[in-house]
Amino acid sequence: MNERLQRLQTYPMEQLAGWRRQLEQRGVTVFDFGTGDPREPTPAILRQAMFDGTAAVSQYPPTAGTPALRHAAAGYLQRRFGVRIDPDSEVLATLGSKEALFHLPMTFVQVPSDKDLVLYGEPAYPVYEIGALFAEAWTYAVPLSVQNGYAMDPDALPESVLRRASVVFLNYPHNPTGFCLPDALFERWVQVREEYGFVLVSDECYVDLHYEGPAPRSLLEFGKKGCLAVHSLSKRSGMTGYRSGFVAGDPQLIARYRQFRASMGTAPQEFVQAAATLAWTDPGHVAERVRTFGSKRDVLLQMCRERGLTVHGSQAGLYLWVEVPPGIDDVDYAARCREVGILVAPGSFFAGGRDRGQERYVRLALVPTVEQCRAAAALWPR
Repeated sequence: MNERLQRLQTYPMEQLAGWRRQLEQRGVTVFDFGTGDPREPTPAILRQAMFDGTAAVSQYPPTAGTPALRHAAAGYLQRRFGVRIDPDSEVLATLGSKEALFHLPMTFVQVPSDKDLVLYGEPAYPVYEIGALFAEAWTYAVPLSVQNGYAMDPDALPESVLRRASVVFLNYPHNPTGFCLPDALFERWVQVREEYGFVLVSDECYVDLHYEGPAPRSLLEFGKKGCLAVHSLSKRSGMTGYRSGFVAGDPQLIARYRQFRASMGTAPQEFVQAAATLAWTDPGHVAERVRTFGSKRDVLLQMCRERGLTVHGSQAGLYLWVEVPPGIDDVDYAARCREVGILVAPGSFFAGGRDRGQERYVRLALVPTVEQCRAAAALWPR
């Protein structure tokens, strides 16, 4: 067995699902702000596109994605970020973003070698560490905090770490905090990547969900060589269960990744690709979802003000990053919330456990309906 997998703790979403089952078994009305799986229906136009894309004969889907889907993804990047992408050589369809993020260390980290390190910011989406450990790579979690605006800065890292890095993950808008990365740091990461030669991967699955300030940027606006951007339709288009996304960027990296995709067996079904093709070309349904998430956010921000709870970051993405009251930690505060049927994710779930600097926070996902948010706000513990 890969001994490094012994480091893995229970996947946070499994713990949250267990807590939910316990509440349901007690007959408690549950307000689930834990897992980022919104309750709004998938837009009807996307469901219809999936039905219309279902062929009479079911066959294996194209590994790289249909030409229509790759052109739709390239068109989205052009409209949204002003980035020109060749749909034939610089885009690959993925089964959502998670599987791509999981597989990238296996594709690009040579073990053993003197470049066997995967870097990511902490707190973090757990898959960065999980993918690295399955690839038998070593990991380096860059500490992020309110003090540094949860901004991952290469100049704050030892040169020995950058020299050993093989893959560096950025994630902005940041999960779990909703902070965005300043343009100057995107530029600096591209410069440092050029110097040290690692693969720079930007997880941009929340880039279209923003509520305050300028729209979040893509890494590909700042550079393409040695860079990959990963996108997802899960939250922006209500397609979490469809599992559809894409990776785009440096054609040499895409070619290498494409070489292994058929062996991974993770091509999206062709009817899902049909729905995804429409999703990347229709901005109207995204704007409507952002308005809905914004209404939920307004309700929860008002609740936090009334309860004296401080919200950090949270200008973009699907989450509020909330500081817990003095004298209690994240796990105990989450337990206090569960007493009234409210499920929240402790900050330490995103930092490999307690005593890693995130036990003063909880994450609230903008998942329940607006009406449910209002009902939960009335019950929220002080």
